[in-house]
Formats: sequence, C-alpha cells, structure tokens
Amino acid sequence: MNIDQAKEEVKNAIRAYLEKDEAGQYEIPIERQRPILLMGPPGIGKTAVMEQIAQELGIGLVSYTITHHTRQSAIGLPKISEKSFEGKKYSVTEYTMSEIIGAVYEQREKTGIKEGILFLDEINCVSETLAPTMLQFLQYKTFGSHKLPEGYIIVTAGNPPQYNKSVREFDIVTLDRVRQINIEEDFDSWKEYAYKAGVHGSILAYLEIKKDNFYSIKTDVDGRSFVTARGWEDLSRIIKVNEKLGIPVDENLTSQYLQNVEVARDFAGYYELYRRYNELYKIPDILQGRFPEDITTIRNGSFDEKLSIIGLLTDKLMEEFREYTKQKAVQKILFENIKEFGTLESKAENEQESWFKTKASEMEDLLEKDVEAGLVSRDDEKVRRLAIASLYDCDRNAVLACNENAFEAAKRWFTSRESIRQEQIKRTGWHLTNSFAFLEKTFGDEESLSGSQEMVIFLTELSKAYYSLCFIRETGNEAYYKYNKLLLLNDRKQELRDMVEKLEF
Repeated sequence: MNIDQAKEEVKNAIRAYLEKDEAGQYEIPIERQRPILLMGPPGIGKTAVMEQIAQELGIGLVSYTITHHTRQSAIGLPKISEKSFEGKKYSVTEYTMSEIIGAVYEQREKTGIKEGILFLDEINCVSETLAPTMLQFLQYKTFGSHKLPEGYIIVTAGNPPQYNKSVREFDIVTLDRVRQINIEEDFDSWKEYAYKAGVHGSILAYLEIKKDNFYSIKTDVDGRSFVTARGWEDLSRIIKVNEKLGIPVDENLTSQYLQNVEVARDFAGYYELYRRYNELYKIPDILQGRFPEDITTIRNGSFDEKLSIIGLLTDKLMEEFREYTKQKAVQKILFENIKEFGTLESKAENEQESWFKTKASEMEDLLEKDVEAGLVSRDDEKVRRLAIASLYDCDRNAVLACNENAFEAAKRWFTSRESIRQEQIKRTGWHLTNSFAFLEKTFGDEESLSGSQEMVIFLTELSKAYYSLCFIRETGNEAYYKYNKLLLLNDRKQELRDMVEKLEF
C-alpha cells in the first residue's frame, strides 16, 4: 500500500486501541494491543506520518531512532540496592529507568496528555547486543523491568533488507505479535501531500514528466545512488530560500539532495528551463488576463513544455490558495478574541487597557509549550504566530486609546483587515478564471477543450489538492464548475460509447 493508505491503517489501529468501554477500560486489553510495524523503503515519510496522526488525534508522540541507542540507554544502567528476604538483607542489582520509557513519562508530564504514540524507527537494524531487548519490548512492552505506561501505543518502522545491510530478520514468534504494514513508494500519493506542504512547482512539474525519477535506490559498479521523497522535499525548501536570496540553483546544489548524478543533472537542467518558461510566457500576466500574443508556439509545443506551463500556473495559484486558508485561520482567531473582548465592555477602563497585549502574551506562552510538546504542525504554528503578531499590532495602534467605544474601535480594526482579505479572495478567484480562459484560448474551443489533455491535467490537479479544494468549496468559481461539468459529461459520453461497442447485435 502507499503511504496515505498506511497512514489510515495506523490511525484506525490507534483509535481502536484507545477505545474504552463503559467502565473506562480499553476495549482491547493492553497485552493484546499488537505493536504496529511499518516496513518500507527509507525516506518516504514514515516519521512525518506519525507526527500528522498524533496531531490529528490530539495525542502525544515520542519518537526515537533506535539505532542511536545502546543496550544501557534502552533498559537503563545497573545499580546496587539493598532488599530484605525472610529476615535477611541482600544486595540486589536493579536498573535505572530506560531513557525511552522515561521520555514517555516526561512527555505525559509536559503535555498533560496521557495517551500517545511511541515511535521507534529502524527497529530491525539494532545492534546485536540490543536485539534481544527489542524483541522483548515488542512482545511484552517492557524495557528491562520498566513497562510502557498504559495509553501509549507502540509503532515501529523498518527497512527491507535490500535497502540496508544491517537489517535483522524477525523470527516468527516476534512477527506473530505485531501488525506488519508493508509500504511502497508512490508518486501520486506523495503529490497530494506535496501540494499541501508547498513543494516547489518545478519539482512537481518535473516529476509529473519523469515519474520514474521520484524514487530510486541502485547499486552498481560505481557504488550506491539514491533519490527519495525526503530528498525532493528538502531540495524544495532550499530552492525557495535560494530564490528569495537570489542564490543560484544548479547541479552543485541539486546533487547535494539527489544522490544520483543523472537525476540531479537532469533536474538542474529542467529547473533552468522551468524558470525560462516563467519569464517567456509571463505567468503573472496570464493570471491577470494578459495572454501571450503568440499562442501558436504553446499549442504546437512539446507535451513536456505544456505540462511545465500548466505546472507554473498551478504553482502560482496554489500559493494563493494556501494564503487564503492561512489568512482565514488567522482571522478566525482574531474574531474569537475580539468577541471575548466585547464581554469586557461594561468593565472599568483600567481592566480594558492593553487587553490585546496581555492576551497575545498569554497565547504566545501557550504556543511555546505546545511547540515544545510537539502538539502543533508547522502550518498551525505559523497561523498562531501571525495571529499573535496581529494582536500586538492592534495594541500598538492604540485601538483602545481612541476617544470612542473601545469595542467599536476593535471591530473597525478587524473589519479593515477582513476587507483586505475579501479583496484577496476576489483577486484569487479572478486569477483562477483567467487560467481557464487562457487554456481555452490556447488549446481550443470550449467543447473540445473539456476533453483535452491539458484541461484534464489542470482540472485533476485542482480537484486533488487540499488548498484548491478548500478555496473552491468555500468561495466558489463558475469557470471551475463549468469545465468540471463538461469534463464529467465527456467521461460519461465515452463510457456510453464503450458500452455500445461491447453490445452484441
């Protein structure tokens, strides 16, 4: 299965393990809650999936790469204690608490959340001395004499032997006590995540053309070469920062993230072409409704070139869709705070003074705790920080110092922000409509366009990506509805044609 399917399997397993009966006991007893073993190639996002599941379920997460541990750190260090048995005193060897078990208790104390995931990566690559301890842990949920606290689910991950020479095969006794989920790399599944994560458009467009270069691990006479999903995502981050700083993106850079000489060189060449397409066809102008005069060149261009142009359009639109979702979330937080402030209207003026500044400070403290505990995603953290900065801005602008009703002043400040946001929504909708108009003008009339490869690709990308769906669902777009309907009608017509051809007279 792909990584998305694996995520749902793990998420459902954890929900089932944490389900309680009317007496408050777990429906599946602790000793029958099989640890989950994710088996798949490296760099496909197993750790990221655990973070997403923990945040979505509102539970804790403690994550360890087990190959970084020795037997001592896993089970604890020996110490001598004195005990009495049948009236006699004896020196007895005990162990301090395992670092891993201790980290779970520390996470529970820090967050106040008693349930969570203990994620152990590279579980089948442990050292020879640690292997028996790990097998004991998978079977009995204890490290030495210290048991994993109730409410924490064990999820492990490992790599098949073809990817790692250090792999140890689990015996049947162990495998019969875990839930093994086998994962395969899958570009289409990763692409949905990539849109949400804001992976650079050049990477998505390139991989759409050359899907075979998405993931590969090879060993030949020249040594080992590899390209992973993790490598593409990390490369995307550095490309965005380099573009911001005006630093070149070339093969010297791409080869540091794509450990395959041919792929690194090929992508570096494509990136340059991608940038030239952006400058040549002036994508920002297309979004504004100013189309290139010579569309024949685009129409007669190679399919790869057409994919690149569609990728450029999609990338620019996705930036606006992500901004829409972010600003909506910020405004929601601000609205809730201003609404709360309204309840103070009848109180003394000194109780209202610097209310927003105090509130922002409280929110800042809470956010720092949540970030430290790993309870918020990067996107959620950004939204909350923007909201906090806005509340400080509200205070700096002395909203409460106006010679008018303080609540009315705060509302006016919020309304001004909302007006700007609504204008941005209109602008994004207009850009989306212009993109459809450009495709119609470039690739044919409305009827033939609805079934063209270019329109199918564009509509498919919009319909699969999280942020574009949020924008269209919440704000609407007539052009999207029109062409999507035509595409569905064409699909239905084709189905009917196929049925007729199969009929026997």
